[in-house]
Amino acid sequence: MVIRVGVLALQGDVREHLAMLAECGVAAAPVRRPAELDDVDAIVIPGGESTTMSKLAVEFGLLEPLQKRLADGMPAYGSCAGMIMLASEVLDGRPDQQCLGALDITVRRNAFGRQVDSFESDVEIEGAGRLHAVFIRAPWVERAADGVDVLGRLDTGRIVAVRQRNVLATAFHPELTGDLRVHRLFVDMARRAKSTEG
Repeated sequence: MVIRVGVLALQGDVREHLAMLAECGVAAAPVRRPAELDDVDAIVIPGGESTTMSKLAVEFGLLEPLQKRLADGMPAYGSCAGMIMLASEVLDGRPDQQCLGALDITVRRNAFGRQVDSFESDVEIEGAGRLHAVFIRAPWVERAADGVDVLGRLDTGRIVAVRQRNVLATAFHPELTGDLRVHRLFVDMARRAKSTEG
């Protein structure tokens, strides 16, 4: 089954996600305009700067179309800033920051500290196994509602990977390690969603 996966290409690790998706054997394309969003079956929201992405999504006319497609069940995966964008509530964000509301979670922006506090750690992710994770000014999940599956925690107990229905999010950046397992997990989710359409 052919699926088309878009990568929100407003800011952040766009090229890295496109490369990982291509290695997973799917057609991947950058998405900057509503018409490009219409052409994809699923979307990846990359790591980057969540307030900048939020502002650009409004300026490019993408925020409302994205919110609608996600509410209609379009599969999505967000890494780091993408997790923040997909959340329903953000702590320590800017007052004008817009969220997509696709995950019933509360995230704390820059929870682990500033850029100099970035770190790497091994994390067990349900459905993907134990993998090496890169955390850069990363969020963590402070609240996960009923219906949100917690897929991974750090040894400290902090939640760093979640899934709700067709939406997956990680606080870390698998696109920076070359490990395809999180992307494959998402592609499998997207394929299952497409096979049940109609």
